[in-house]
Amino acid sequence: MSESIKTVSEGGAAQQVSVERLLEPVRLGPYDLPSRLGMAPLTRSRARQPGNVPFSLNACYYEQRASAALIISEATQVSQQGQGYAWTPGIHSLEQVEGWKLVTSAVHKSNGLIFLQLWHVGRISHPSLQPDGMLPVAPSAIKPREMAFIENDHGEGVLVPFVTPRSLQIEEMPYIVRQYARKRECSRGRVRWCRDSRRERLSS
Repeated sequence: MSESIKTVSEGGAAQQVSVERLLEPVRLGPYDLPSRLGMAPLTRSRARQPGNVPFSLNACYYEQRASAALIISEATQVSQQGQGYAWTPGIHSLEQVEGWKLVTSAVHKSNGLIFLQLWHVGRISHPSLQPDGMLPVAPSAIKPREMAFIENDHGEGVLVPFVTPRSLQIEEMPYIVRQYARKRECSRGRVRWCRDSRRERLSS
């Protein structure tokens, strides 16, 4: 007998979905997935410090979940300006890129498929997470509710009130866009890095 589970459609109506259908292969763009079961992104705050670098702990975590048809990684900041929580991994330094290579290699070794989720948190940040202690940026200078998760002077994770962010200027928008564009290529191992007028070619 076929098992089913109850889901809720966009209109709010409950529907019965066959479990067997969830286990059927499906085509997603250029990818043939063995089932419709994926792993949703979960913020872990486990990157190695200093530098917010993915390392062996992250690789082990994702490798253990490689049986999912598709893994969407934890949100990964495209710049230090885009960081919103303590110890989340980035992909804006060469060391971070190498760390993600360690993760993806472990997943691929277990025949898994993983996508990297890029993010810039905007105002959901804190000066202690920003370069040079600057204010976070946002579309408008409106203070968020709730609390920010940061690292205190003793290396402990603590919750502190958010601050009022700085309103992002129109002329700054291309810089934000470029952060995403460059890190998208970075995640593919094809980015050209510019540091102090020097360029390094990152091989895949």
